[in-house]
Amino acid sequence: MTHRFLGIDYGLKRIGLAVSDPSGLVARELLVIQRGSNAEVFKRIQQVVAEQHITALVIGLPPADYAAPGEYTPGDRVRAWTQKLVAVIPLPVVFWDEQLSSVDARELSICKKRGPRDPIDDLAARIILQSYLDALRDGLAVPPDAIPNTRSLD
Repeated sequence: MTHRFLGIDYGLKRIGLAVSDPSGLVARELLVIQRGSNAEVFKRIQQVVAEQHITALVIGLPPADYAAPGEYTPGDRVRAWTQKLVAVIPLPVVFWDEQLSSVDARELSICKKRGPRDPIDDLAARIILQSYLDALRDGLAVPPDAIPNTRSLD
């Protein structure tokens, strides 16, 4: 089955979105959502899912290698937010390592001639999604069809 993926770079101030092409091979940045209430953000993401015919979500997950045992981490925050998201948008979810995506996005923003203060969240989402697409193509990632029901993301 061919999937159209939505890449998500979750942040406390902004959420970056990127989409794959219909073949699932190439990612492109789409937009940046300024954080508001979850209801507002989820409504906007629902619109994108419908407009772009999205069949699966790829959500950047921060590494937790610096966390002390029992510490609430940024990754925990992303997982909690994702659980609320899939209650509204019940699509398969793939969590993907977002390590260094912001560094790569900053470099890409320079190539795209964006200003130093312009948001890069959409570019980070593109980098996360492209990394997943490349791994999927090379057989190094699990396809969304193999993911169990995502309503409980424990």
